[in-house]
Amino acid sequence: MARWQPETTQRLVVAAVDLFTEQGYDATTVAQIAERAGVTKSTFFRHFADKRELLVAGQETLSRLLAEGIAEAPVSASPLEAVGAGLERASNAMGPANRELGPRLKAAVAASTELQERDALKSVGLAAAMSAALIARGVPDPIAQLAAEMGVLAFKRGYAHWSEGDRDDAGGLAPHALAALQDLRTATAALG
Repeated sequence: MARWQPETTQRLVVAAVDLFTEQGYDATTVAQIAERAGVTKSTFFRHFADKRELLVAGQETLSRLLAEGIAEAPVSASPLEAVGAGLERASNAMGPANRELGPRLKAAVAASTELQERDALKSVGLAAAMSAALIARGVPDPIAQLAAEMGVLAFKRGYAHWSEGDRDDAGGLAPHALAALQDLRTATAALG
């Protein structure tokens, strides 16, 4: 097995999600993931501390992109418009591999309490990154937190719609995430 192949992290994630879906999270070992990805076990541990960490692969990059998009939004942007700019920035970095992985990842998470907990922590991290970026723009804390939580929900809803939707839709994730954010904005107005 080659030690340093391109796209190792992505191959490890895909191998893990496939194995989690096929045989369950608990029954899947690091050795099996490494073998399926065509790398050694030690290469696996160069990329991830353990198999739980596979679920949050790319979270740091995603958080950074969301925060950068918010920071670069026009000064006149409302908190939700700034979140929309963050969603657009992060969504534009997601490609076909992310789309293909979505339904399999959803199934793997649904089948494992441990992965559900890790997914919830990932959402908390994304919300914290967006909230911090909004606060840095001068948005008051409660508003920043609410807008960030709406951003996470919009991203998740948009990603689910995009990854499970029509494969002829070549528009990318951004329109789906932004539409989900608009739906949430409309829904909040109905709260009274």
